[in-house]
Amino acid sequence: MKTPGPKPAPPESRRKFERFPIDLRVTAHVFREGKTVSVWGRSTELGVDGIGVTLTGALETDEVVTLELTLPLAPKPLKIRALVRFHNGLRHGLEFLAITPDQRNLVKRVCEMLAAGQ
Repeated sequence: MKTPGPKPAPPESRRKFERFPIDLRVTAHVFREGKTVSVWGRSTELGVDGIGVTLTGALETDEVVTLELTLPLAPKPLKIRALVRFHNGLRHGLEFLAITPDQRNLVKRVCEMLAAGQ
């Protein structure tokens, strides 16, 4: 009988940046079959390079979406392009793709605030 090989490390252990729990309303827009489909939900965690969300509809791995969310410290909602890295049912892990330097600085400041427990 063959023994199973080592299991791959979970995505959390391969991250470059720490994630912090945060609850925000999030809307994701994806272009499918000639039309834009929008789903909404709540964030579960935030990192400098991405966000974990639970949505009302499933996104597919490798889809590119436009996220809309309002972070603490932000005067208006942010629109950020992101890549769906994984999904398990309605839970999704998204990596930020097209993010401006100002948006990245804001995300970094929010993560620092969350790390400090504020």
